[in-house]
Amino acid sequence: MSAHTESRFAADIYGERLERAVQLMRNAHLDALLITPGPDLRYLIGSRAHSFERLTCLVVTADNATPSVVIPKLELPGLGESAVSDLGLRVLDWADGTDPYRLVRSALHVGSRVAVAETMPALHLLPLAESFSGLPVSATPVLRELRMIKDEAEVEALRHAGAAIDRVHARMGEWLRIGRTEAEVGRDIADAIVAEGHTEVMFVIVGSGPNGASPHHKLSDRRIEQGDVVVVDIGGPVESGYYSDSTRTYVLGEPREDIAARYAELERAQAAAVAAVRPGVRAEAVDAAARDILTDAGFGAAFVHRTGHGIGLSVHEEPYITAGNGLELRPGMAFSVEPGIYFTGEWGARIEDIVVVTEDGRESVNHRPHELTVL
Repeated sequence: MSAHTESRFAADIYGERLERAVQLMRNAHLDALLITPGPDLRYLIGSRAHSFERLTCLVVTADNATPSVVIPKLELPGLGESAVSDLGLRVLDWADGTDPYRLVRSALHVGSRVAVAETMPALHLLPLAESFSGLPVSATPVLRELRMIKDEAEVEALRHAGAAIDRVHARMGEWLRIGRTEAEVGRDIADAIVAEGHTEVMFVIVGSGPNGASPHHKLSDRRIEQGDVVVVDIGGPVESGYYSDSTRTYVLGEPREDIAARYAELERAQAAAVAAVRPGVRAEAVDAAARDILTDAGFGAAFVHRTGHGIGLSVHEEPYITAGNGLELRPGMAFSVEPGIYFTGEWGARIEDIVVVTEDGRESVNHRPHELTVL
């Protein structure tokens, strides 16, 4: 998405997001939100700023005052890529040698109950906290509620990301071959992730043979062998900032009968979890739909992680699809469904799709086949 396109996106959407943030602040009895660079700032005003030692901070107050952006003078040109001008926000710039925290304080009422993004660096939080009447609280309850429900533009961005990573998986036979190392395959995959529409590579997991039994194994010099089961988990952001994340499992040559049988149970579990997704269902029930099948098949101990995580401007965010999470699913929630089975010293497998909760069910943004793909 170009800066011009993001600006049009801003005119339609970002003002509404700020209004919702104010309402949620009031509901939570908060007086102000302080947001430093990161996914929350991009969500609220479209800013792609990065967090450095110089303070950049969005100040939103619950009294409907015009939000302020405190920013170093040398970063002012970057505001053109955000929605700041479209929204008419107040810009408070500062020069090296002056006190930026004074500008933040000037935008707050005495005694304000302030919430800060959890990603705010301590080097900014500590100077700001010295002037608060009480310790700042986490803005996560407000930001989570905002970002957890995707609007149609966000869903379309996730579809675009899903299609881009599907194109990479479709090319796996070009690189995943006997005799090549995981690292060699990983480099080719990384190049393809960018070539197929991502702005950068967030992660590449290539777990071959026994390495596939480590869910977060990345890359090694192990050479891929005949009969290996290989877990490939890849993703990154597209131009809009929204992430892809998809896992497929491959096998070099026809799989052994025991591998095929175990994988069939994983495929059944993943399909059951996806089918369980609809409004009103609790997140823990989606996890249970996959976990119960694997447990009944005797592989419960081999499923060592949650079933899924939310995705959007962060690759991991709310909601988390895990046991004990009683959160009811609502339309617009987007998350992975990715059960896996891992047999230490032998092999592992995982199937992962990103799904979006719709008004009457779910939509998957990934469409590659789920079966154990023979290369």
